[in-house]
Amino acid sequence: MKSFFKYLLFTFFVSFSIGTTAQESNSEFARSAISVGVLVQDMDKSLEFYTKVVGMIQVREFSIDTEKAGRMGLTNGKPFSVKVLKLENVVNATEWKLVSFGKKTKLAKQKFIDDDNGIRYATIFVKSMQPLLERIKKYGVKTYGQSPTMLDETRQFVLLKDPDGNFIEFIGPK
Repeated sequence: MKSFFKYLLFTFFVSFSIGTTAQESNSEFARSAISVGVLVQDMDKSLEFYTKVVGMIQVREFSIDTEKAGRMGLTNGKPFSVKVLKLENVVNATEWKLVSFGKKTKLAKQKFIDDDNGIRYATIFVKSMQPLLERIKKYGVKTYGQSPTMLDETRQFVLLKDPDGNFIEFIGPK
């Protein structure tokens, strides 16, 4: 888990160094969005899930070579590539960075969000559930709980898991 948080911290700092522009603000932060690194077992499966089911777009990719990965303390000298996804290709959109070393995690997959500490789920707010529900059906993706379910009179909730078992929840009008 420590390695995952080191990676998250790294992705935050890399985001500053690869061309983001600071906007006028009283904040100490150059961007209002956080970039999140997600280690995945199978890059192709995960890329398909996040682009075709969730609806994200790949905006760029970059690589970290052996020397840099070791010097930065990210890996024990293992090089890697990062595919950067966003919901929209705008400067301050949150970045979802996929990284794969092609191996299965040693941690047990969670059944529920309270099964372990750390980052357990991501929430995506949509303008309409209909396009998402159509993609879920088209790609045969399993929903969890009683998804979709109504949160209140106007908002619906859908819970999915990505190919690695990370929860992704969607909230929006029916």
